[in-house]
Amino acid sequence: MTAHPVAFTARVLRVARNEIGIVAPLLLGAGGLALFASIADGVASGDKQGFDWSVLTWLHPYAHDPQRVRGPWWLREAAIDVTSLGGISVLMVFALIFGFFLLVHGKKLSALLLVFGLAGGVAWSEGLKAVFDRARPPAEYQVVETLNASFPSGHALLATVFYLTIGVMLTRAFPRARVKAYAVGWAVVVVLLIGITRIYLAAHWATDVLAGWGIGAFWAVLLWLFAYAVERRQRVHMSRLQDAP
Repeated sequence: MTAHPVAFTARVLRVARNEIGIVAPLLLGAGGLALFASIADGVASGDKQGFDWSVLTWLHPYAHDPQRVRGPWWLREAAIDVTSLGGISVLMVFALIFGFFLLVHGKKLSALLLVFGLAGGVAWSEGLKAVFDRARPPAEYQVVETLNASFPSGHALLATVFYLTIGVMLTRAFPRARVKAYAVGWAVVVVLLIGITRIYLAAHWATDVLAGWGIGAFWAVLLWLFAYAVERRQRVHMSRLQDAP
């Protein structure tokens, strides 16, 4: 017997929506990994960084004062404030606050995911920096103090993992499409701003930030897939490690 056209159409749309919800993160993760691999290949081969130097010299056009950047004085100060949102100390404080909030509300899996994601992001950052050991932009251009190697940008990587993870968690908590779009939207904006400020302040080369965004998106998608797999298993085995409804 043929299904009612309306019911059949609703079922098709529901399946398509679920598949898009799975395929979209996979495409994001694959794209991020491809972006990182492309840039990393150039860094490993010792390219001349023509693009990076062009961006750096355009943002710092004053030969007598290399640390002076384009734009009004308050933009420089604002960039210093914004870039701190991607620092490991600030992210650890945010992770503790948000992690305890999740535990209080019975979201054990989400709390573990947040902590594990941030710790994994630090491992990715430090490990890749040690492998590539790329020098930072010249010290005379740097507006803020920097540590260790330049590639990839740890601020961009960790911000991508942390803020996107929180954004995705909020989309699961609120069913309305507008709220979901707002949650993901603000997360993306914060991640972009942090990365741009690292370039603006000459703390990183432009390609460092692009690579950080790429590998950060890849790691965030891996975390999402892990959470998705665990949730499906919990529905069958009723594991203790799960989020309360």
